[in-house]
Amino acid sequence: MTLRILPKGAFKTWAARLQERQFRIVGPKAKYGQFVYDEITDLDELVLDYPQTVAAPKRFLLPPREVLFSFNTETMEMHAQIEAEPTVIIGLHTCDMHAIDLIDLVQNTGFADQHYRARRDALYLVSIECLSPCTENCFCKDMETFSAPENFDLHLIDLGTAYAVEVGSEKGEQLLDGCVNVWEPSEAEEAHLNEVMSAKWQRFDFRLDATLSELPEVLGEAAHSVYWDELGDICLACGACTQVCPTCYCFDVTDEIDLTLTEGQRVRTWDSCQIERFAVVAGNHNFRSQLGRRQRHRFMRKGKYQYEAYGKMGCVGCGRCAAACPVNISCIKTFNHLTAEQRTHDEEVTV
Repeated sequence: MTLRILPKGAFKTWAARLQERQFRIVGPKAKYGQFVYDEITDLDELVLDYPQTVAAPKRFLLPPREVLFSFNTETMEMHAQIEAEPTVIIGLHTCDMHAIDLIDLVQNTGFADQHYRARRDALYLVSIECLSPCTENCFCKDMETFSAPENFDLHLIDLGTAYAVEVGSEKGEQLLDGCVNVWEPSEAEEAHLNEVMSAKWQRFDFRLDATLSELPEVLGEAAHSVYWDELGDICLACGACTQVCPTCYCFDVTDEIDLTLTEGQRVRTWDSCQIERFAVVAGNHNFRSQLGRRQRHRFMRKGKYQYEAYGKMGCVGCGRCAAACPVNISCIKTFNHLTAEQRTHDEEVTV
């Protein structure tokens, strides 16, 4: 891994050169008073100093609606529809980088998803260091996601008048090809970078009462807690939490066919475990009809199931679900309530 210095005055020139090289640029931009990841055609729209985007960047890896293949019922021919355009996502927060790291692992375990793999191979990740908490709902320090994992191609750290640029891969080196406005850091610049990173730690607070290593056990002990029913009583089953979550990847698959019943296509769309029809199976049986059970399933996946399956937490502490929830269900409140329940139980057993 190498380190470079890129002055802020040259940043737009560098990004414009990427566009000239036929890269699609995606990044945070203001929209309807909020920030979203979107395609950037006008570089003046790109915002790097932003609190947080409403939704995660996963739609550029797993589109909300995706045609998997087309088919013909008469000839029995099928043709995979794989679309992958060279894309640079600029300005990814570190929590979203951890989310991509998890989805990479999931999508490449067992039967690798060829559609995802093609799109991921064409994707270049340019992350930026979060030097202060982005929202009141975030708890990335607890989830150990407030520093970048090793999956970035380039990683930016704001030094005031310039960015320190960590080059994490050959793809990152490719992005800097032909950029004459970068240089190796001086001793003074390295010292300033160390000061910036040292000061960051104090700005982030621990928000959870359980440590990251304790969380799976807390949730395991809470499998039969009445708190799930309390959440179910207020949950609206709207699915907003899973729509904005950077690590949710559940989907539905449907076949769409024309009126002649000849030409058709198989389509994959986002789905949500919080919506009633998600768990309906043959015989019209719903194995997770109660809202409390759906909430339990969601939190178990975030703090226990994914960790047991892949060694990584399914929650990255971004807090988007809390911001999106119309009834204020949040990971912080839920995890802390269950932690308090377990500790109270342990004290009663000890007595």
